[in-house]
Amino acid sequence: MNWSLPLNICLCLLFCLPSVTVANESAEKTVARSVLEVTSDITLDPNMTYGSIVVRASGITIDGNGAWLLGTSEPNSDAARTFRGTAVTADGFSNVTLRNINAKGWETGLAVRNAEGWKIENCNFSDNFHDPEFGWGENGRRGGIVLEQVRKSTLTGNRANRVWDGCVLVDSDDNLLERNDFSHTSNTCLKLWTASRNTIRRNVLSHGIRISPGEVHARDSTSVLIESGSNDNRFLENDCTHGGDGIFVRVLNGWCSTGNLFEGNDCSWANNNGIECWAPRNVFVKNKANHCSYGFWLGGSDQTRLIENEASFNGLESGHHNSPHLPENGHAGIVFMFGPSSHTLARGNVCQGNNGAGIALIGDLDSKGKKWKAYHWIIERNTLAENRWGLYAKHADWILVADNQYRDNTAKDELLEGNVDRFITYSVKIPESTQPPIVKLTGPASVKAGTPATWDASASSDPGGLALQCAWDVGDGQFRLGMKLEHTFDQVGFHRIGLNVSNGYLTEPAWRDVYVTRDVQEFGTEGESQNWLIEDFHDRTGSNEQTSRASFTDDTETTLIGKSALQIVIKPYAGFRAAVTYPKSRNGSWSLEGKTQLSFWLKAINADVTGWQGGPFIVLHGDANERCFIEPKAGRDLMREADNNEARDGWRLFEIPLQGNDRWQRDGELPARLRAVSLAFDSWGAPPLKIWIDGLAVE
Repeated sequence: MNWSLPLNICLCLLFCLPSVTVANESAEKTVARSVLEVTSDITLDPNMTYGSIVVRASGITIDGNGAWLLGTSEPNSDAARTFRGTAVTADGFSNVTLRNINAKGWETGLAVRNAEGWKIENCNFSDNFHDPEFGWGENGRRGGIVLEQVRKSTLTGNRANRVWDGCVLVDSDDNLLERNDFSHTSNTCLKLWTASRNTIRRNVLSHGIRISPGEVHARDSTSVLIESGSNDNRFLENDCTHGGDGIFVRVLNGWCSTGNLFEGNDCSWANNNGIECWAPRNVFVKNKANHCSYGFWLGGSDQTRLIENEASFNGLESGHHNSPHLPENGHAGIVFMFGPSSHTLARGNVCQGNNGAGIALIGDLDSKGKKWKAYHWIIERNTLAENRWGLYAKHADWILVADNQYRDNTAKDELLEGNVDRFITYSVKIPESTQPPIVKLTGPASVKAGTPATWDASASSDPGGLALQCAWDVGDGQFRLGMKLEHTFDQVGFHRIGLNVSNGYLTEPAWRDVYVTRDVQEFGTEGESQNWLIEDFHDRTGSNEQTSRASFTDDTETTLIGKSALQIVIKPYAGFRAAVTYPKSRNGSWSLEGKTQLSFWLKAINADVTGWQGGPFIVLHGDANERCFIEPKAGRDLMREADNNEARDGWRLFEIPLQGNDRWQRDGELPARLRAVSLAFDSWGAPPLKIWIDGLAVE
């Protein structure tokens, strides 16, 4: 249809299809149920109600003019399954302006895919799919607005209330969401999945909660949910109150979301945690997390910065007080627990009136700190008042405290309950005008075992011109002083370097994660990508149909050993064991005489929300059909069981004994000559898998 015709003619042509007239309060409106396909600018008639709209062109404006797009479900229906269809759909069209649309009764109000440059303004997508009775788990991306692969777009002044998800960003980067109201949802007000560099500013994202009277945990509903590689976003001055959680950075599949800034958000009155984060390298500044069960729950959040936040009145019997994990049924304003917390800064926070600790840092309870401790903390200038304990520490190491204001804590200002080493107190009053040092640290992220290396902080500076002092730690409990560190690592694997830079008053933490490698006789992972193949396996037997496909490339940027690593992208992925084999001709000829282990470095991204299903699984191929299997012992998932928390988004060293041990079991005899090796991976779901392998060798 040519929408460049006058609007009255276009509408006449369109609505020659059957329509009905219905009473709506005091006015009558014509209802058109046809699909409106739009290819040029259009303004809807507010005296008509419409069916769905499909956008078929770029660079156009659709002004709803207050008109309604009505779906098939009654807005307050108890039967969530009655919601069908999408009110406004676009796929592959950019630079579209959509404004003043109202849509209700649909499964999804707006779905845009593969686009950029959209402006979505003053639209109302409330009363679409809503399921307050749903239990735990995933229930689809639907409700208000769903954006997939949408970039450089702006959402301003929109509403999506009483829906499942208010707004969802999937694989969507560089967007601005400002002054929208996505509150009162049954799952999330805002959800980010692999969505990066977005700015989320001054939105109402409150009451994201799904809970029944008397229920405790609110089924993982939350006002804001961030997961799976959603990096470098800015959340500024949003209302995230009264959620299941206020803001939840979730890492179910091991794919961390890092580099995000949360500043000036109010996450108070959450049923569980005002802010819950399980990912490293995020920054929290001037947020409020009051009157929750916990203000901040930050287990597994290494390299976190907490500056001038409020975390008060949490865990009170008169308010929310779920999951009392501290002694005497205690809670906390800020707690790091059930996950590591290396290289953490807490400065200028107010933790007052909590039922438990103001700030709590706790290492691994099961191993009594042997597996990991709360390590390398700076705690300074905080107000810790009217709690049970101002500061609580257990299984911790290298904790520096300075100029914290303790007042009226009922049990103790500082409780070190056990296994706390190098707890250092600076008894100095810090002048109000003092600014922290600016740290610049250079040095390698990977070195060879036995080879000296240097890390340098001499380019660091102080805003007030004060002299700087440095203290280094390489994980052996001994400090090294000076602006430079020269050190030789002898043990292959992952190592932490910690650094404190002090101007005599304030201290800034810094760090370097270091991978220590050794020279090996690589096969398959140095310029050999063309000689790999992929095969689908049902357990140990080949699939009748090869569904998974893989691209193999030599990655010269993400590498540890030699000039390149093998990068594997499995897409599509069949959803069960996918084995990558080298060489694909199975005509290798490596002797295993005197060899004791198969070794390789592995880095992986699994986009499935539930992550890995065991593995990795090793097949050693000999002559003819001779095969030897080496797999994790029953009940072990060694793709998840990393020795270091940082391995979730970094490299892991696998050293697999050919004879088996307490973690690995062998089935079958070792071949006399190794003709090929297969590495198999298995995920619970079937999104693409991305894997890097480097340094593959038998040693």
